[in-house]
Amino acid sequence: MQNDFIYLDNNATTPLDPRVLASMMPYLTDMFGNAASSHKMGRQIKTAVEQARGQVGELLDVNEEDIYFTAGATEAINIALQGIPARAGQAKHIITVQTEHPAVLDTCRYLETIGVEVTYLSVDDTGLIDFEELKQAFQDNTVLVCVMFVNNETGVIQDLTKIADIAHERGALFMTDATQGVGKFPLYVPGKIDILAFSAHKFYGPKGIGGLYVNPYVRLKSLVYGGGHERGLRSGTLNVSGIVGLGKAAEIAQQEILRDEGRISQLRAQLEEALLQIPGTRINGAVENRLSSTSNICFDGVDNEAMLLGLKDICVSNGSACHSLVMEPSHVLLAMGLTKEQANSSIRFSLGRFNTEEEIKHTADAVSNAVARLRAMAF
Repeated sequence: MQNDFIYLDNNATTPLDPRVLASMMPYLTDMFGNAASSHKMGRQIKTAVEQARGQVGELLDVNEEDIYFTAGATEAINIALQGIPARAGQAKHIITVQTEHPAVLDTCRYLETIGVEVTYLSVDDTGLIDFEELKQAFQDNTVLVCVMFVNNETGVIQDLTKIADIAHERGALFMTDATQGVGKFPLYVPGKIDILAFSAHKFYGPKGIGGLYVNPYVRLKSLVYGGGHERGLRSGTLNVSGIVGLGKAAEIAQQEILRDEGRISQLRAQLEEALLQIPGTRINGAVENRLSSTSNICFDGVDNEAMLLGLKDICVSNGSACHSLVMEPSHVLLAMGLTKEQANSSIRFSLGRFNTEEEIKHTADAVSNAVARLRAMAF
């Protein structure tokens, strides 16, 4: 893809794969009908929707009827987190983690205002939870454990199999926000994960569409009424072009995930090799248990806002895109033990399918020059 900038913010959103756009176009033009209509066009469009549901099911290796389409991961997370306590009667205790995405944390804070008790687990300096702390957090009324698969800021990968086993041994459901992992990293769902949320735009699909996998024995209370769409869980006219795009993105990911992962991992290694030669730099979070595309690096003594402005034609991030306008240090990095100064000196580089070696070389040089310039200005 040709742009006048270098895009290394793929954890915020990925570019739309041209193959995905091509699959969507008929449903933005001639095939514009409603998937719930009973006429010929409606039936054909419904077939396309169910084909996409099958493509997502194949990527996750789950039954397609257990996939529910939503407007994205944030809505999916809300449906799940609010729907579980509503079904659980008086049993209202949830366990989650301090480093979760705001979609989880803000929903849990809302749930606390209506009587749900929430335990927020800590993480170590690598960003991983402590299994003993998890075990000790359970109560008689614990109904759900919610732990992110891949952290959006550091790329750290939690051991979902171990966490799910602990939750199930104690009679609780296990849910994961897999937004940063689906389509980028192999994920084993059957028998382990009860609820899983994801978004298309994190793996080269369109914005405004995502989904929820729900194990068939789990019953969620709907938050949206008015037509009974998505088997009553999420009413509203379906975003057909988005759903078709999501399905195509899932199909491409299933075919190319290992190739993408290997190539992107090499590009990240090239970037880190260059940047870690700069004095006073280090990787934030686990080095090994990490998504191949993500590198969160602390540059001692460098203000990350000044860095972003200085890089000009290079798109990187200093935290979650959902809170990009809030001038606060990353809650993820603070939970991992970094000081406010260190958190405010950290930059996230997230690579993707369309990045090149030339872009990585240019970025390494530009960052090195920016760090030297900003440090010189500070003294």
